[in-house]
Amino acid sequence: MFGNKNATDPSVNAQKNGTMISNRINNGTIVEGQMDSDGDIRIEGMVRGTLRVKAKLALGQTGIIEGDVICKNADIEGRIIGDIEASELLTLKASSVVEGNIYTNKIVVEIGARFNGICNMGTKDKIQNAEQTLAAIEQEAAI
Repeated sequence: MFGNKNATDPSVNAQKNGTMISNRINNGTIVEGQMDSDGDIRIEGMVRGTLRVKAKLALGQTGIIEGDVICKNADIEGRIIGDIEASELLTLKASSVVEGNIYTNKIVVEIGARFNGICNMGTKDKIQNAEQTLAAIEQEAAI
């Protein structure tokens, strides 16, 4: 009853142990502007703006992102209007809708998932560097 609260508070212990604490944006919440997260994040509400997540993004069925997403891993069940860059794994669940380009190293697309855009395997930087190299080769060949 009168003990040290920090000893039993899991959020304090999680920070001390070096693990990331997850963040959550619930249904009915609207966030506008750029968002950065060091840990996992679950979105059931709406985000308008760029979202940068150093860990995993979980977008629930009621979640909507209007803006670009840059993350390590993502499980998408909701809707994204913008480009996605997932450096490791992107999973598009059956209920997901993506209107934008995808850049990822690995992708899983469930039956029923929809996306309108170009799917590029590899990170955006690697793809842009390859396109620049190809353009330079084409220019040299034209000379």
